[in-house]
Order: sequence, then structure tokens, then C-alpha cells
Amino acid sequence: MCTPITGFIAALILLIYSISVGAHTPPNEARVFFVGLQDGAIVTSPFKVIFGIDRFGITPAGTKSKIRHTAVHHHLLVDIKQLPDLDEPIPRDGKHIHYDLGETETVLELVPGRHTLQLLLGDETHEPHDPPLLSERITVTAQ
Repeated sequence: MCTPITGFIAALILLIYSISVGAHTPPNEARVFFVGLQDGAIVTSPFKVIFGIDRFGITPAGTKSKIRHTAVHHHLLVDIKQLPDLDEPIPRDGKHIHYDLGETETVLELVPGRHTLQLLLGDETHEPHDPPLLSERITVTAQ
């Protein structure tokens, strides 16, 4: 016979198991996107870029607590031709911008012309999740 306490314990065990099995694996419905910035936009530099995320959390890089299994931090890829190696930490340079403190927006300054922007989320050691959480790559024209 299932009592409320045994039902609670069974649900708790199932939750713990599902978290450990899915550690560092975002749910299928998780997504990352730009808020209010569309492909083909014409922007006046510097301009504000807001990062959106659904069905997954944000936490600073280096987080050691269990939340690191269900949260990430943003990386903005600017004008990259090819994604970085998704089995390695995301590079840190002018084209791979890290938001280590868990920032969800930035003010971006771009030279005039066409640029591509894409978000790639990384775990506590800056490695992409499996599967990676990527936004669509968009093109903006900076004035």
C-alpha cells in the first residue's frame, strides 16, 4: 500500500535520479535566443543586446553547487565563421565573449558594417552542454 510518505520518497528518488542522469544535459525544450533583436536588424553602435533563455537556468561560471547541472552562462559569438570545438572550453577572445557573472545583457560596440551574432551557453568550466544550447545565428548591420 502506498502511503503519502512512501509516495513522496518515491518521487524524491525519481527526481534525484533524473537530475543525476541528466546532469549537464539541457532538456529538449530548452532554448536560447536574442530578445528584441531580429536577423537583418540595423543597429546604431553601441547597442544593447539582451540574452533570452527558456527552460534552463543562468549561473555564474565556476559555480560549484548542484545548480551547475541545470544552469549555464552566456557566451556571445561575434563574426565567427565556424563554431568552436564543442568538446572543449569555449575560447576567450574578441569573437568569443564570456559573460562569467551570469549576465543576461550587454552593450555591444561594433565597427560599422555587417556582423553575425550567436549565443552559445557553457557550463561552469565554459564547456558547451551536450547537446549544445545555441541560438540562431543572426546578421546585424552596425552604423
